[in-house]
Amino acid sequence: MNADSRGRGPLAGARVATRLPAGDLERARRFYSGTLGLDPVDERPGGLLYRCGGSDFVLFQSTGSSPGTFTQMAMEVDDIESVVAELKRRGVVFEDVDVPGLRTRDGIAEVEGNYPSKGARGERGAWFHDSEGNLLGIGEPIPVTPAS
Repeated sequence: MNADSRGRGPLAGARVATRLPAGDLERARRFYSGTLGLDPVDERPGGLLYRCGGSDFVLFQSTGSSPGTFTQMAMEVDDIESVVAELKRRGVVFEDVDVPGLRTRDGIAEVEGNYPSKGARGERGAWFHDSEGNLLGIGEPIPVTPAS
């Protein structure tokens, strides 16, 4: 059994399939395309399928809405500073967070701790809302530095 399929239940080998609600699917398409630079790889009535780095997510037409109070989907990048700078240039407004143990500076926070299997000592993170109110995160692992 590999690290990606640990568990004994019927979902141990399942693939995660993120679904994000959109009150206005065309507005969401414009935001994801024009602002984030992502175009759907497929679509069906009421749904847009996107692919990033080998993973899929879907925006679906919904009469409900996200509360936008928690991270609904996150993307891991290699250089969070350049990604945040480019998204700001494209009009994205990043969340300011100032709670015990977590504070953003220029839109980016350092998050202490990480999962040992990821080989990092922490993560840098940033959060923003899409056009539909979904809270999206961007993360970059902080590598463990060898002791000198």
